Amino acid sequence: MPLSEMLTPHLNLWLERDGQVVLSVWRVQLLAAIDQTGSISAAAEHMQVQYRLAWDRLDQMERGLGLRLVDRHAGGAGGGGAHLTAVGRDLVDRFNALAEEVDGRLAEQFQQSFGDV
Repeated sequence: MPLSEMLTPHLNLWLERDGQVVLSVWRVQLLAAIDQTGSISAAAEHMQVQYRLAWDRLDQMERGLGLRLVDRHAGGAGGGGAHLTAVGRDLVDRFNALAEEVDGRLAEQFQQSFGDV
């Protein structure tokens, strides 16, 4: 069996600003979960992380980018909520498109490098 059929290449993609991570696969998944669930706490539960970690990462992304990614609504009798801003949604889409392109190129290069081994 060729080595290329036994191995699967992977990359961990992230974007930094001034040496600080502002977007990564995990962080973009968090943003998507916030958008899907309508709540930071529900997104944290969905991602199986503590609420505080989700909140901290969201804060790091927004501070690092200098952009508001999520609109938050304070809780009360009807509960709170959160959803992505237009900028947040655009960054999720752009990051996911980049990640898909990188994965495709990685697969091609992997076949070239390991396909005959």
